[in-house]
Amino acid sequence: MTKKFKVYKCEICGNIVEVIHEGKGELICCNKPMVLMEEKTADSSIEKHVPFIKRESNGYRVRVGENAAHPMEEKHFIEWIELNVDGNIYKKYLSPGNEPEAFFEVKEGEKVTAREYCSIHGLWKA
Repeated sequence: MTKKFKVYKCEICGNIVEVIHEGKGELICCNKPMVLMEEKTADSSIEKHVPFIKRESNGYRVRVGENAAHPMEEKHFIEWIELNVDGNIYKKYLSPGNEPEAFFEVKEGEKVTAREYCSIHGLWKA
C-alpha cells in the first residue's frame, strides 16, 4: 500500500515517483517493486543535506547546507527542494551549477517543513 507524499525509487532504472493519491496497490517499475525512500533527518558527514528553513519578510528560504553549501556538480547535486506550509506543497527543481537553495514567496504558516533530494545521497527532511 502506498502513502500520500511518500517518494519511491526504481533501483534498476532510477525512476522516482511521489504519491499524490494513496492506493492499495504496489508501485512496480522494470518488473520490480519500487523502494520507499527513507526521509533522512540527521547528517553525520561533513557534507550537509538536511534542509535549513529561514523565514524572511515575504516567504521562506530553504538552503541545503546551513553553513556550507551542498555541491551542485554534474553528477552530485540537489535535484529539488520542497516546502510544506500547513499542508500546501511548493517545489523548485534545480540543476548543476544552481545554488542549493530555493525561495518560496508564501504566507507564514504554523507547520513548516522542507524536503530535498540529492542525486547521490537521497531524500532529506527538516
